[in-house]
Amino acid sequence: MAALQAGGNTSLSGDGEAPPPPTVDRRRGGGWITAPFILASVAGMTLAAGGWINNLIVFLIQEFNIKSINAAQIFNVACGCSNFFPVIAAILADSFLGCFSVIWISSLISFLGLILLLLTVTLDGLRPPDCETGSSVCATPSRSQYAVLFAALALVSIGLGGTRFALATFGANQFNNLKHQATYFNLYFFTLYVASFISATAIVYVEDNLSWAWGYAICIVGNLVGLAVFLVGSRFYYHDKPQGSPFTSMARVVVACIRKRKAEVSSEPADYYYGDVDGGKGAVAGAPTKSFRILNRAALKTEGDILPNGSISKPWKPCTVQQVEDLKTLIRILPLWSSSILLATPIGIQGSLTVLQALTTNRHLGHRLQIPAGSMAVFSLISVAASLTLFDHFLWPMWRKVAGKSPTPFQQIGVGHVFNIVGMAVSAIVELKRRDAATSHHGPMSVMWLVPQLVIVGIGEAFHFPGQVALYYHEFPTCLKSMGTAMVAMLVGMAFYLSSAVVGFVRRVTKWLPDDIDDGGRVDNVYWVVVVIGVFNFGYYVVFLGCISTKILSKLMRRRGIIRVVLNHE
Repeated sequence: MAALQAGGNTSLSGDGEAPPPPTVDRRRGGGWITAPFILASVAGMTLAAGGWINNLIVFLIQEFNIKSINAAQIFNVACGCSNFFPVIAAILADSFLGCFSVIWISSLISFLGLILLLLTVTLDGLRPPDCETGSSVCATPSRSQYAVLFAALALVSIGLGGTRFALATFGANQFNNLKHQATYFNLYFFTLYVASFISATAIVYVEDNLSWAWGYAICIVGNLVGLAVFLVGSRFYYHDKPQGSPFTSMARVVVACIRKRKAEVSSEPADYYYGDVDGGKGAVAGAPTKSFRILNRAALKTEGDILPNGSISKPWKPCTVQQVEDLKTLIRILPLWSSSILLATPIGIQGSLTVLQALTTNRHLGHRLQIPAGSMAVFSLISVAASLTLFDHFLWPMWRKVAGKSPTPFQQIGVGHVFNIVGMAVSAIVELKRRDAATSHHGPMSVMWLVPQLVIVGIGEAFHFPGQVALYYHEFPTCLKSMGTAMVAMLVGMAFYLSSAVVGFVRRVTKWLPDDIDDGGRVDNVYWVVVVIGVFNFGYYVVFLGCISTKILSKLMRRRGIIRVVLNHE
């Protein structure tokens, strides 16, 4: 899941003015003068992150003598942490610190984590002794060595998560024109892809063929340069101000609903509190919707709620209809969100198992060049990048010409489900061939046999991942707009945790995943189980769509005035 590990965000394109952040004053900073500083920071941080995360499984096996499947699970947990933290970072940025502070603090945390990783490969006392040649029994890490290792992984994961979405959001906030934002995002993703490719190839090659110390030293330099350049540009930036927690209004609805649990729900619009209807874009002026009617009590006007001047007497008792409808929107999107977790879980499982498979194959291209196992993610990265380009220039224009309209995010996600299932099935078939080759006298198969499954899953990602971000971006309440894309990172993080749990469960109840997958392992069965899970999840997704009428869907999509959203990622 290379594309999901190193991050991404939304790319906006269109005409007109993008609504600037509240209290924005472009005379106080921002504009194209800020782009070189931010893009240089993106390059440095991406080089640093890709250098450690792409080769983490190999690092754990070779330097810490951790068994292969355990290494894969640690990898999934680290990826889960780095994808979960963007949500926390978004809350901190919106509520307390602002994007600028979150970025430089996260970069510093990442720098400290990389220093610890460098120490683990340079100081003998921080890692177990190397395995003796030909020995099947290797010393395991001590508790203190595990503590240092996990502390380092926690720091670099938190640092990656804190900068991942914040850098893209912070850069977009420097512009108040959609065309300028679109150009910035094109440059942002070009920088992200180039840096990701370099880290997954050159830095991983240095780690495998020169030394881990040199590889991590390059990561440290990249991180330090990115942080320094970002801070140097501080005086040119537009600094967004924290606006308060976006979840406060959600909590108010729940509290107000409990307080008024004995009140009868009214169908009269005049019985509800609307607040300053003209004060914000998209404010609801009509009666609350009939879905989840129990929540409508939160907006009911009761005795003592409204003062003679029209203001509310107790902030946590009456809520506006808009706040109630915002919470309902979140509830409606939860089934899709849960389906997306199971959609991303197989990709996490495939990503870690592919590295283990690659370690047992013939990775030579010619007589001198050997593909590092940690660089296999590059093929998924290239697949996603190429697919997004082809979709944008050929598939979507053709779709609009034939159908007369653009594909909906729901359609994109559905196609992504299908490609995901096919990719897992191909993984199972290829694993059968790999296992047969490993147990025969013909020698290991070529690592290139693993490429088709990564390409297929990459195409699927190009369908479903942008579709998800487009949907969340449009349908999330205005007060949670900045959280929309961060929630995608959260579901990816949960998917990595779930993939680790699935691998652990399979190990406990079967013998399919031994420490040596060539010693009686049945990785193909794991993939077939994932295929079954994918089929059931696709059915769940279709049922979810069936529960939403076309009328409600079109109303939801019109309400935000659909801005075309295209997500690219690492």
